[in-house]
Amino acid sequence: MSVARDIVLAYVRPRPVFLRRVTGARDAQALALLMAACLLIFVSRGPVAQRDAIENGADFRIAMGGAMFAWLFIMPLVAYAIAGASHALARLAGGRGTWFTARVALFWALLVASPLWLLNGLTLGFIGPGIQADIVGLIALLAFLVHWVINLSIAEKGVAA
Repeated sequence: MSVARDIVLAYVRPRPVFLRRVTGARDAQALALLMAACLLIFVSRGPVAQRDAIENGADFRIAMGGAMFAWLFIMPLVAYAIAGASHALARLAGGRGTWFTARVALFWALLVASPLWLLNGLTLGFIGPGIQADIVGLIALLAFLVHWVINLSIAEKGVAA
């Protein structure tokens, strides 16, 4: 099934979608999930940087260059560290998963929430800071956290990858 269809379906039935994604997956696929999520979140920064460039005279290219460096080079490393820490904590609590399934749990949650990050970027870019952007940002954060918790709970039950 396509990734785009799985993202939509993950909002309806997150458990079976994650199980299908993690079963038989390889490291290259996990990295592709992470990089796709980071790329979409990087793109979400475009409208915000453009608004800042228009309103405050900031340099759009510098802002997007910084966002690209952060989201495409630094955040993947941070995501691997967070996934490792979450697995280590789950192991202390009796989890039976693997380092790999914990990584896929985090990376898939990021990708599932990334369309909401795009909406948040559009909201900030077109409307600007305010209650609307705060609500959309909160929804995006909650979607990520809910999916991560669901995915990690499945991953730490010892799902065979």
